[in-house]
Amino acid sequence: MIQKRSVAIIGTGNVGVAAAYALFNQRIASEIILVDLNRERAEGEAMDLMHGQLLVGNVKVRAGSYEDLKDTQVVVVTAGVGQKSPDESRLELLNRNAAVYNDIISKLDEYAPNAILIIATNPVDILTYVSQKLSAREPQRIIGTGTLLDTARFRALLGRYYDVDPRSVHAYILGEHGDSEVPIWSQANIGGQPIQHNTVLGKPYNKEALDKLFEESKNAAYEIIKRKGFTNSAIGVVIARIVEGILEDEKSVIPVSAYWDGAYGINDVCMSLQSVVGIEGVKHRVLPDLDQEEIQGLRQSAEILQSSLKKIDI
Repeated sequence: MIQKRSVAIIGTGNVGVAAAYALFNQRIASEIILVDLNRERAEGEAMDLMHGQLLVGNVKVRAGSYEDLKDTQVVVVTAGVGQKSPDESRLELLNRNAAVYNDIISKLDEYAPNAILIIATNPVDILTYVSQKLSAREPQRIIGTGTLLDTARFRALLGRYYDVDPRSVHAYILGEHGDSEVPIWSQANIGGQPIQHNTVLGKPYNKEALDKLFEESKNAAYEIIKRKGFTNSAIGVVIARIVEGILEDEKSVIPVSAYWDGAYGINDVCMSLQSVVGIEGVKHRVLPDLDQEEIQGLRQSAEILQSSLKKIDI
């Protein structure tokens, strides 16, 4: 018997719809349940996707409620309010979105207690931490999308700079998904050749150009929001990638937001670290030898997030 792979998405805004489309188009799930306060919107999005079955295959998409989520393996939470303007930082979303999660997590604990939760709403690190504190499920079963999107942007720009497939670029951005995120240059390589201080594919090392490239990747969301009003396409693909890693029990190393309990001297915060992701959520962390500047950057990221957490009552 083929096991049903059921994924629910809470929130059918721009990000939720992009995630549903990516899951549907890649046939990662066999069933996608869309839950939204606006039931008609969820029904419309489900109908629209279902009309593509001829070209994709028998992936069922339907609108539902929390009561329908008992058998879902993964629940993606995209509900919440987005950035109002390009000038609004992710952390400024804190108080507006933390309140939304009180209601969502209690319902998910009641109706989908066995599902792994993927948190995608910003500020994602804060809301991942809040979700872990509010939920009765094990912390490793609540994962934030974290810096996988930042890492994808980073590798895409490095690939363009070195004129190579981004999939051959091995570089991470860790820490906060936001302004204090940290590029891990000490571990960055292309095909095993370190980027730092080396000529790679005929390009001499140029610290100024590479630092500018990192700034471009870090500020990408603000630039996209300035032009189209929101970001959704790439984060939809990111969500699909994490769901795939869970459902396939890949045990892939992915930079996702998870609870830190001593790595690099950092405790009691959720932010991104290379994590082994599979059917049980985050089981292990990968701790490369970082340089002192990078470790200090991660500690600064943690301090910023912890300072924000003190402003809310969990």
